[in-house]
Parts: sequence; structure tokens; C-alpha cells
Amino acid sequence: MSEFFKAYQTEIIRTAVLLILLLIIRSIIVVTVKKIGRKSGTTEARANLIGRYATVTLILIAILIEAFILGFETQDITLVFSSVFAVIGIALFAIWSILSNVTSGIIMFFSFPYKVGDKIKIHDKDYPLEVIIEDIRAFQLILREDTGDLVTYPNNLILQKAVTLIQKDALSDNSTT
Repeated sequence: MSEFFKAYQTEIIRTAVLLILLLIIRSIIVVTVKKIGRKSGTTEARANLIGRYATVTLILIAILIEAFILGFETQDITLVFSSVFAVIGIALFAIWSILSNVTSGIIMFFSFPYKVGDKIKIHDKDYPLEVIIEDIRAFQLILREDTGDLVTYPNNLILQKAVTLIQKDALSDNSTT
């Protein structure tokens, strides 16, 4: 066992440094996202979701760097990543709607002007809505109509439609009356 550590001492040290650096970077990103979330008034669950996206991205970067640390050739890594990205590209093309909703959810986390509890009007020519935002999730908004009906609205559509704020935090106003 000590022969193993002697033979791969440099790789083990570099891997340890990589893990420590990535843990520090992940911590900084998660703390920053939570601060942005608190400042913009979003829920903690949404901030955690963005943190998970960042963690997955960092893991993929760590795998790439680790391959170089372990001595893989650039051609080998290029072949593996091009094959993986070809398969992922085909899969993502097949599920582009889900991907666009997740991407819209990330955009909405950082720049969506409406919060849970706000009453909004969505100017859709086919199905106009006047609703209260109950929840903002990774794929869709959960909205409540005045009749009490729940409506799910895809994140990518909410970014494409004109939206008007009717009443700020209508949920708290309804609970006091």
C-alpha cells in the first residue's frame, strides 16, 4: 500500500488540492446565491436549486481536471467528451422544452421582478390570466386564480409574455381579511 502512495504521491496531492479548491469555490457560490436569493426575496428552496446546478457543474469540471491530473492524453479526453456531448446533445434536443424551462427558472431566480404572493396579469391572447403566484419551481409557476383554481404555467412562457403587477404580496393581504 505504501508503494502505491509513493508511486502516485504527486497525483494524490494534486487531487486533494483540487477537491479543496472546488469545495471552497462551491461554498462561495452557494453562499453568494443564498445572499442574492435573500436580497431579491426568493424562497430558500429556489436558492438551493440554483446551488445544486452549480454543484453539478463543478463536479463536471472536477472530472475534466482530474483526468488531466491522472495523465490522460488530450486526444482521449476529447474523444470521450465529444462522444458524451453528442449523446447529451441528442437527448437534450429530444427534451428541449424541459431544458428551456430549467434555464428560464435560473434566469427567473436572478431577474424575475415578481415574487411569491404577488397578484399578476399575464397578457396571453389565447388565455389571459389574472392570478396570484403561489410558488416558483424549476419548471413552472404555480398560480391561483380568483376562483381558487390552480394553474401551472411553464417558466419559458412567462418570460415570453407581457406581465403586469396588479398587487404586491396579495397572499398576505387576503389572509388578514
